[in-house]
Amino acid sequence: MTGRTLVILSLLLVSLAACGSDDADAGSNLTIVSTTTILGDVVRNVVNGDAAVEELIPLDLDPHEFQASAQQVAGLQAADLVVANGLGLEAGLGDVLETAAADGANVLDVAPLLDPIPFGAQDGRGSDDPHVWMDPLRMADVARLIGVELAALDPAGDWPARAEEYATALIAADEEVSAILDAVGPENRKMVTNHDSLGYFALRYGFDIVGIVIPGGSTLGDPSSAELAELVAVIEREGVNAIFVETTQPSTLAETVAAEAGEDVQIVELYTGSLGTPGSGADTLIGMLMTNAQIVAEASA
Repeated sequence: MTGRTLVILSLLLVSLAACGSDDADAGSNLTIVSTTTILGDVVRNVVNGDAAVEELIPLDLDPHEFQASAQQVAGLQAADLVVANGLGLEAGLGDVLETAAADGANVLDVAPLLDPIPFGAQDGRGSDDPHVWMDPLRMADVARLIGVELAALDPAGDWPARAEEYATALIAADEEVSAILDAVGPENRKMVTNHDSLGYFALRYGFDIVGIVIPGGSTLGDPSSAELAELVAVIEREGVNAIFVETTQPSTLAETVAAEAGEDVQIVELYTGSLGTPGSGADTLIGMLMTNAQIVAEASA
């Protein structure tokens, strides 16, 4: 049994002890703040309209760079629950979240509870990777964690049952993503990414990340010319035909690398740090996972 599973089971036991009737009306006066649009979608699927949900970081903004306004900071303090990713993802919110927690805000950092992998997990290097939402099974556990927290706040609600319903949908999405990616043969499961955001995706679905444009796990890194030249050599040596970039970040460096590597190397956008806009096919977490899988399959096959 993994550490992640033990955490989930222990929290579920606490919530079951605290719960009253599962049929009771949910606490519609609860206010929940999430840091990212992705976590906001998970929360909304759990509460299903029976709590107010606010998101700090708007669509299409990089969570590594976002800075909160004074009004948003006040909202954190007033919320019944703050759902944050953690592990340094919200770099611009780190001090704000720590201060809010120290002042009594109920802050749930989910990524540290999900058996996080290190950056460069396939070669065992680096600090813990915060991009847990690229693995739908880990996000199923996030739903359960949120259900536990809501049950502690409102024992009359059926929050754990709601969370489990959405977790089941995420597990089904994982199976669909796997089926979509079956189109990619083992020899083509090599990826070059703009920054190190696809580690969980690669680990879950059997891909190998052979190169990264911006090193260090953040979009704020600054690769040297020597590092970029080495990446070009890796792309040529491995026969990679795509560099996967983010919808939330400029792809200038990736485009430069692709141009150096040859005309057969394409730039392919994935939804990573934020959900997509309505109609994009990625405006929910499940939609984002499925859309990304289709894009990767088409670019890699």
